[in-house]
Amino acid sequence: MQMTSTSPDAPGPGPDARGPGPADPGAAVACNGPAVSRREFDALFEALRTWGRWTPADRGAWNRVTADHVRRAVAGVRSGVVVPLALPWNTRPGPHNPRPALHHMTDLGDVEPPEPSAHKDFIGADYHGKGVTHLDALCHIAYRGQLYDGRTAGDVVGAAGARFAAVSTLGPLVTRGVLLDLPAVLGIRWLEPGRAVHAGDITAAERALDVTIGEGDAVLLRSGQVRRRTELGAWDPDTASAGFHVDALPLLAERGVALLGGDGDSDVRPSPVAGVHAPVHVLAMTAMGVPLLDNLDLEALSAAAAEAGRYEFLLVVAPLKVPGGTGSPVNPVAVL
Repeated sequence: MQMTSTSPDAPGPGPDARGPGPADPGAAVACNGPAVSRREFDALFEALRTWGRWTPADRGAWNRVTADHVRRAVAGVRSGVVVPLALPWNTRPGPHNPRPALHHMTDLGDVEPPEPSAHKDFIGADYHGKGVTHLDALCHIAYRGQLYDGRTAGDVVGAAGARFAAVSTLGPLVTRGVLLDLPAVLGIRWLEPGRAVHAGDITAAERALDVTIGEGDAVLLRSGQVRRRTELGAWDPDTASAGFHVDALPLLAERGVALLGGDGDSDVRPSPVAGVHAPVHVLAMTAMGVPLLDNLDLEALSAAAAEAGRYEFLLVVAPLKVPGGTGSPVNPVAVL
């Protein structure tokens, strides 16, 4: 399907611009469009569907990553610099973290027989939000009552979890990663909340960063929102966040990506599609079978990639093996 939208001619504020503060998130949402009608969106959904393509179906696009892909990705490592990509475990409430993660001690080493003493703790998280770095499994998102591959959500997801496309079926992913560092390309500190990233932005970033997205790759979008939050304070990213416009998905589908992620949750907000809060989630996961990595910290990777002069790397993602789980907290690792 040919989308009619284009990238804005003006990329945004200059290198020293900081934009609206956290108390005014709606002041920077003018670039989230163009609007896409529900009819256009549904036609795009049908055009991008990969249902019936792979066995096992519940691994979706991760079936694209073969042993040859892994060998090539490993062979691309040069410096051996290892960069973790997860946010710190966030137990502090805020506008981006309304359901904080939990961490408390369960044993201080004072109730056991002599030697050795042990210190133990508990962690827990309602991780599908904006405060915890996590992987979305394909059972996480249904559209019109259906999960990826046309499975009826009500038939395969219940109180005990998912019986199709759970995170436990994905296993670890080792593949080539590509960083689309849009602030670095545009010479700005960050993309303002509400700024949509279009297909034209992706191809421009490929040229500027001398990298090309290919089959089986993991594509990570840096908007710079972690830096913005550090410098200006937190805001509610459900109200306004930089991310992909739906018109970027046909290009990513054509390139055959296996994983999509970023320092947000990949969707621009407000959504350009009326009645669909997370259209990129729908197109990537439910139509294309591409899992998502949400809430990465890409600041260290941005610096390491700039120093190395290369924006491709080995990426390792190892979700927890939770039977029936809709996803998992993760600490992905990039190796340059």
